[in-house]
Amino acid sequence: MTAHPALLPARGLLAALLCLLILLAGQGAAQTGAGQPGGPTLTPAQEQRAVAIQKNLRCPLCDTGESIADSRSDISVKMRESVREQIAAGRTDGDIYVFFAQRYGNFVLLDPPRSGQGLLLWGAPLLALALGGAVLWSFLRRAPRHVPAGPADEPFDPFLEQVRRDTRAAQPAGTRPPGDPTDGGPA
Repeated sequence: MTAHPALLPARGLLAALLCLLILLAGQGAAQTGAGQPGGPTLTPAQEQRAVAIQKNLRCPLCDTGESIADSRSDISVKMRESVREQIAAGRTDGDIYVFFAQRYGNFVLLDPPRSGQGLLLWGAPLLALALGGAVLWSFLRRAPRHVPAGPADEPFDPFLEQVRRDTRAAQPAGTRPPGDPTDGGPA
C-alpha cells in the first residue's frame, strides 16, 4: 500500500518538525538544569553551599581522589543530588558530612576530622618535623664549635717552605718582619 503522492511532502515536513521539537526540548532542559532528575531548586546562597560541600567530598570510585564536583561517575552524580536535596531540606553542612562519612567512611571526606584517628593524620607530620629538628639540634650541639688554628690557608709547597727557611736564616735577627714565627713574636 502506498501513500498518496500529495501527502509525501507533508510527512517529511512533519518528521522534520518533530525532530526540531525534540532537539529544542533537549537543549532547553540542559539550560534550565532539568537534566538533574529530581533535583530541587536552590537559592544562589544554597547553590554556593552545595558546590562547597561537593568540593570537600571525595568520589568513592575514583582512583585519583577527585571531588564529586569534578567527577563524572554515576555515584558522584547521585552524591551531588543527595547534597542538593539535603541542603533544600535544611540540613547543616556538618550533618551532610556526617551523613556521607557514615555511609562511605571518613575516606570520602577530603578534609578529615581532627579527632580520633584523623588526629594522627594531622599530628604525624608535625611530630616528624619536631623529631627532625631535635636530631639536627643534637647533632649541631655535638659538633666542635671552633676550628683549630692551623698553618696559613695557602697550600703546602715544600720548595716555598725551603726558600722561606733559607731567607730567614740569611737575615739578621733584628730585620725579620713582625709576627714571623722565628722571632718569638705573636703568631
